Amino acid sequence: MPRPNRPQRPKSEYEQKLIDLRRVARVVAGGRRFTFRAALVIGNLKGDVGFGLGKAADTSQSIEKALRDAKKHMISVPLTENGSIPHEVSAKYASARVILKPSRVGKEKGLVAGGAPRVVLALAGVKNASAKILSHGKNKINNARATMEAIRSLKTKK
Repeated sequence: MPRPNRPQRPKSEYEQKLIDLRRVARVVAGGRRFTFRAALVIGNLKGDVGFGLGKAADTSQSIEKALRDAKKHMISVPLTENGSIPHEVSAKYASARVILKPSRVGKEKGLVAGGAPRVVLALAGVKNASAKILSHGKNKINNARATMEAIRSLKTKK
């Protein structure tokens, strides 16, 4: 039940998913100073997706900063009519390696992916594809950025 004197916040056009929230420490003269780092993926489920990082003294401020950063770094995904990607693509970011494969026509199995690539592809609106993290790294931020690089290198016929 909405409160009568509280203004309603407008609903965002983007879905968002927090993939990482960490407390990070910086050593200063008096001891340790703690801040929070948030990694966020946003997408409209229709082909636009963005990834952002934010750091602040408070968790909600770091999430807001990550949201602003993700909106700044939005890219569009070329989708096929069956909700897949047009062709196979792989990418590397730092130590993370990711490969994305489209689903074969008539063999739709849904989105077969794990970790950060699953979140990025799902929020981009990809319904039928598979993704595999080829590196042994568990770094979610690098895996998400490698997936974004792979999506950025997708091409379509004009």
